[in-house]
Amino acid sequence: MKIETKNRKKSMAGFRQITDKEQQRQTMHDILQSGSQALNEVTHELGRQVAQFILYAEREELAGPDYYPSEDGLHKWASEPGSVYLGGQKVSVERPRLRRGHKEVALKSYEAMRQKDGFSEQLLSATLGGLAGRRYKETLFNSAQAFGVSPSSVSQRLVEVTTKKLKEFKERRLEDFTPFAVFIDTVHRGGNAFVVALGLDTLGQKRALGFWEGASENAEIAQALLAELEERGLKLSAKVLFIIDGGKGTAKALKERYGRKLLLQRCTIHKDRNLQAHLPKKYRKEAHRRFRIALEQNDYREAEKMLKELETWLRAINESAADSLLEAFNELLTLHRLKVPALLRKTLHSTNPIESLFSRVRQCEKNIKRYRNSAMSQRWLASVLLYSEKSFHAVKGHEKINDVLATIELEHSTIEKQALN
Repeated sequence: MKIETKNRKKSMAGFRQITDKEQQRQTMHDILQSGSQALNEVTHELGRQVAQFILYAEREELAGPDYYPSEDGLHKWASEPGSVYLGGQKVSVERPRLRRGHKEVALKSYEAMRQKDGFSEQLLSATLGGLAGRRYKETLFNSAQAFGVSPSSVSQRLVEVTTKKLKEFKERRLEDFTPFAVFIDTVHRGGNAFVVALGLDTLGQKRALGFWEGASENAEIAQALLAELEERGLKLSAKVLFIIDGGKGTAKALKERYGRKLLLQRCTIHKDRNLQAHLPKKYRKEAHRRFRIALEQNDYREAEKMLKELETWLRAINESAADSLLEAFNELLTLHRLKVPALLRKTLHSTNPIESLFSRVRQCEKNIKRYRNSAMSQRWLASVLLYSEKSFHAVKGHEKINDVLATIELEHSTIEKQALN
């Protein structure tokens, strides 16, 4: 019996021991339809046997059984060493050959499982999950089965795929995103500041909108970011709620752009920490308690009254702390003025949503020891932001967003009437 026939029968027998005929047909159908993605969904232990079976099964389907060829001129032609991408690694398989006359006939399943893009996507996901490129071979399952994956090829693949991600992120159109709120904050990476915008739409869904790189956080960088978002189709206006951490550059840019109608909410967590930093330790706990109780009020007038009482209390202890509270007084109560319900207010009162995103950035990039240049920094940031979007979900209380929008419309109409008078 020919060696290739023995190998084919051996691979098919091994596969039949762990799956029935119905599963075989379904698996073959899925893999022929979607290539390596479907194959990677089966367990890695089973994957190699599935791949081998699929290759021989497709050849037999095309050429017929050994002694009953289905088409004249189409002949099986032994096999040779080959490889496919399985579960994030390159795995050796036997590639059955098929010829028509003297011309090689390609197997669709082999071509599908040889796609490098699928492998690069898996490799990027593994790296963003904390897998160091230089330790790639050490940490893969069944590493004895893997070959041809060197640190340099891993780096090259990662450069290729992150470059594509950066292009996708920077060129992504935003006309389909209707912003209700935009969180703006800065993350520092590689010695530079990246001002990032995270959007919340009218359905309560979040999206990473964009970023702009600068030496530090300032009004010019924030203006450049806002202009870039609008160029990509994002409809920003004074009717959009902006949440910031209190950075003066960002606040200045927003006020210059949207004027007196601007809806600006200052992060209450940052302001709370700022107030406590001004005070002796013995007063910090009480300052925190008063501040939180005031902002937990649902009624705007009641929250305003309690903050004024806090200011009076602070002024007797530390004038600078009282001035710090007074400086952000109105911007701390924007949500209360717009009658944002308590559940939705928990998301909007701070920059925690974007801080959480930055935490994901730091976690995913923990194995990067040095940013070689700006291009590398931007490639990785864009890749992580797109990767993080997969875990986004609708915010709690999003059902009340339309009610808040109605309040915003009413407030703007009132301001316009006052301007006319």
